[in-house]
Amino acid sequence: MESTSPVREAPNALVLPTVTDMSRGDDGAPVLEGTVDVLLVPLEAESGEDRLVALAFSTVALLVDAMGEEQPWVAIPTEKLEDALRGSGAQAVLLNPGLAEGAGVVANG
Repeated sequence: MESTSPVREAPNALVLPTVTDMSRGDDGAPVLEGTVDVLLVPLEAESGEDRLVALAFSTVALLVDAMGEEQPWVAIPTEKLEDALRGSGAQAVLLNPGLAEGAGVVANG
């Protein structure tokens, strides 16, 4: 099947919100030391059951727009995302979600 819309390239890294703040380097980017707990949200699947979904953003600015300036985050290379989330309980990844004000999140790492 052909598509008339342009194919968008995947970003080199995705930005995921975390449960707790992380150490930061001189440039303000988080420095990974060990494991981190990413935020997971329950979303209702077509079957009616809840699935835990990892939130991911293509830029820090999109994460800040959706979750606020105080939200801790970590950047993960896109090609390593599946391995990074293994064991977290995440059943899917929701890219660039716009969260409703006051939306609750479930921590799981």
